[in-house]
Amino acid sequence: MITRALVIKLGLGQLISWGTAYYLIGNFGTLIAQHHGWSSSVVYAGFSASLLTMAVVSPFCGRMIDRHGGRIIMTLGSCLNALGCLILAFADQQVLHFIGWIILGLAMRATLYDAAFATLARIGGRDARRAMGQITLFGGLASTVFWPLGHLIQSEFGITIALVAYAGFALLTVPMYAAIPDARHGAPSGTTLNSTDDADNTDDQGLATHQRLCGFLYAVIVTLLNVVNAAMSAHMIAILIGLGLTTAAAINAASLRGIGQSAARAAETLFGKRIAPASLTLFATALLPLCFVLAFWGDQFALAAMTFTLLYGAANGVLTITRGTLPLMIFGNARYGHQVGRLLVPGFILSALAPSLYERAIAHWGPTGALWLSIALLTCAFGAAMWLYLLLRPQSPETRPANIA
Repeated sequence: MITRALVIKLGLGQLISWGTAYYLIGNFGTLIAQHHGWSSSVVYAGFSASLLTMAVVSPFCGRMIDRHGGRIIMTLGSCLNALGCLILAFADQQVLHFIGWIILGLAMRATLYDAAFATLARIGGRDARRAMGQITLFGGLASTVFWPLGHLIQSEFGITIALVAYAGFALLTVPMYAAIPDARHGAPSGTTLNSTDDADNTDDQGLATHQRLCGFLYAVIVTLLNVVNAAMSAHMIAILIGLGLTTAAAINAASLRGIGQSAARAAETLFGKRIAPASLTLFATALLPLCFVLAFWGDQFALAAMTFTLLYGAANGVLTITRGTLPLMIFGNARYGHQVGRLLVPGFILSALAPSLYERAIAHWGPTGALWLSIALLTCAFGAAMWLYLLLRPQSPETRPANIA
């Protein structure tokens, strides 16, 4: 059973884990390069190495949570998070810098949403949907809290102390994740796409094909969103500055991303129960390319930049929830962690390249080129979401695949 206390502990853990690991690059990437006299491409390559690490360990991490629950994996991830921040704080050689990022990659896969969602699915089954939305309310504030907080600590005490402080914050999540119960929601259940009644093999094969196609489209959507999210986490502040905003204004505008995420997730938690995950995904992916268009006016109107980051955060906030609930709709909680872990691998691999590719795009075409690239990728994500919606929408008995209830 998923209790309110568990949701709060996991939610606070998500806020800190995202803020101290994934969003670290957006605040400190350029400063780390300047501190050591390195090229900024070295620092972003380190972040890319962390995302590749997430891809390598993703299926294994999902299987471990399926078998043993999230307590051990997520607690270990908290310790690795702190260790990675400490290594980055004192790494004066590039090889140590990369080791720190690789350790942070292990930590992120073991502590961020995908691990938390698998943990909740194991404990609550299909009833985990509401809890998944609730913990993202906390996690959505990570950039809003840690970008300004990190900037303040670094401004007062320097980059080394700021990274040590991040390690301390990461350790605060150890007791939160250590309190996760070792429980399983009955026998692993299938979903409407995964349920059969021992009909003939032809029906089973048709059902499996339909399920594989849905899983493929889910992977495409998550992959494209991961690429843009990784790029924006690393370069959003720099893009806004390149559009003409001051550093302080860019940080303040970028911080609205977290407010938009949490507001949208609160609305989904309160009012989205009757809306299917596929419908929410379709709506949010339609909004994303449109909000990026607003950024083109960021150099003339600060309000446009603020609206861009707010709406981007809102759409991304909804999609974070459906990232956890769509697999429940497609696969159920049967081997949820393993199924999702495999489908996330392409997203981790390609998003590992995103910061470096966007850095080159900004260097060659400026911030507007990065915005056009994002619009193109997000339009493709919308097309995949439309296809998935058509596959998952309720159908009449005459048109739906055999054995799908």
